[in-house]
Amino acid sequence: MSRSLNPLDTKVSRRQFAQGTALATGAFFINTKFSRSMLAENPTSPFTTPWMQPLAFAPWKIPIPFGQQYVTGEPIDEARHQRYDEFRPVKFYEMQACEQLCRPHPQLGFSALFTYDGCVPGPTFMMRYGEPTHCRISNCLPAAPVGFGNCDVTTHVHNGHHAPESDGGPWNIYSPGHYHDHHWPNIYATDITTGQPDKLEAKGTLWYHDHCLDFTSQNVYRGLTGFWLLHDDLDSGNENDPNPDAFRLPSGVPDGKRVKNRYDIPLVFTDRNFDANGILTMDLMNMDGILGDKFLVNGRVQPYFEVERRKYRFRLLDGGISRAYDFWLSNGMTFQYLANDGNMLPVPMERQNVKLHVAERADIVIDFSRLPASTTTLYLVNRAEQTNGRAPTGNTLPMNQSPQLLKFIIRPETGVPDNSRVPTFLRAQPEMNVPVVGERTFALTRGNGMWQVNGQIFDQTRCDAAVKINTAEIWNFSTAGGWSHPLHNHCEEPRYLSINGVPVAGTTLQGRKDVHPLYPGDQIQVYIKFRDWLGKYPMHCHNLIHEDHAMMVRWDITP
Repeated sequence: MSRSLNPLDTKVSRRQFAQGTALATGAFFINTKFSRSMLAENPTSPFTTPWMQPLAFAPWKIPIPFGQQYVTGEPIDEARHQRYDEFRPVKFYEMQACEQLCRPHPQLGFSALFTYDGCVPGPTFMMRYGEPTHCRISNCLPAAPVGFGNCDVTTHVHNGHHAPESDGGPWNIYSPGHYHDHHWPNIYATDITTGQPDKLEAKGTLWYHDHCLDFTSQNVYRGLTGFWLLHDDLDSGNENDPNPDAFRLPSGVPDGKRVKNRYDIPLVFTDRNFDANGILTMDLMNMDGILGDKFLVNGRVQPYFEVERRKYRFRLLDGGISRAYDFWLSNGMTFQYLANDGNMLPVPMERQNVKLHVAERADIVIDFSRLPASTTTLYLVNRAEQTNGRAPTGNTLPMNQSPQLLKFIIRPETGVPDNSRVPTFLRAQPEMNVPVVGERTFALTRGNGMWQVNGQIFDQTRCDAAVKINTAEIWNFSTAGGWSHPLHNHCEEPRYLSINGVPVAGTTLQGRKDVHPLYPGDQIQVYIKFRDWLGKYPMHCHNLIHEDHAMMVRWDITP
């Protein structure tokens, strides 16, 4: 049962179907919003010739002039934002969620996508610590969209350390013709022991996406995602930075609204299905997880990217619904692994591959100058075998049988100097110096045909964990059966203590994480602090099919 973005009017929703199934098995599941769908077999997407189009780059989001009124003309309600006077905005943005006809490949049709500012992925926000920001996001989607998805939206900055009223929680949805104001203070989380900002808590590669309750998977699948990058004095985004302490990682040069000759490259990987007419389609009855048969990078099917023989920083994001990746370069060469989920490791790690589950990120540096002059092409491939939405099989595909995602075309030497570097030391990890006041367990399971946490389906009116501000706890995550669950908690990032009882020191998981990739049978123990904000936040599986079918909890930070 799939739904294409064609103007058909058969009305059955995946969640409505789930409700009937759950009731038949004794579970209670109430939903008041329905998406239109049609009964059809899962399509096989039309053939597309790879490497027909260049890699796309989202525009940099440009702030509006200081003092200029928003398009709505309505003033900011400052009183509804925590600590607004303390972190008064110095930059202001406005953005629209709107429908746009897009074609991800010349051999496919035009699909009516949900977009931010008319592009997929949405514009890239370039943020800096110490520059509080206000952003007004207007819902300009049609009141009754054709196809799957929901016209109500709410935008979550994934891994943002933001107050709940600006976090984009799934209960904060608003309809077409309305807007929501977000206050992003861009502060380091507080060191509870000193009361001062903890610069070791700096984040880098974040992203934003729609979080509409019950419809996150459909709205994200339809296009509502974008990058949100955060810099500070060390990770400054300037490879020529005169600050001797700056990382001077490969960076880009702004040129108007876009960036040319840039060496800091955000890459979002998604997989999608298309019907016989080349129109985006989605299987609305699949509650295990959805795998697409087309691989997209930055919204285009198998693009190419021309690179110079120098170092590039790539920010890899698994922005899909259910698919996990195991990224390799086709010649097996190594690269420098810098950060997971946007958090710098203490030191770079030389790696041949990086595994990402949904919503995980990794920052890597590839040095194309290491290639012999005879090498003119190279491919980024996915060697993770995955045959359904339940979980990867755990097998590594042979290199020559692995899907090629992105083609690198290596230019001849240009004589342009490469002033970037990969420093030998990045950031120490924050101290786990706050005494633990409690321990909790979150078991991700399946029951009565529905996804559950601790045996319960999600209820936004129920607080499943009330924590005290300025304290720390130990949380235990587990899953059973043949399922993987990339678990994501909002607002705060834990540090891993162990995975299946084994410490993570010396691995790529030693840093702070906001996505916890639970593979079948895994148990993860973390240390987590609670600081700066009060209110309710979600924690959920980022296999978005599972999230929409109730694998989510609400946890509250209380006085």
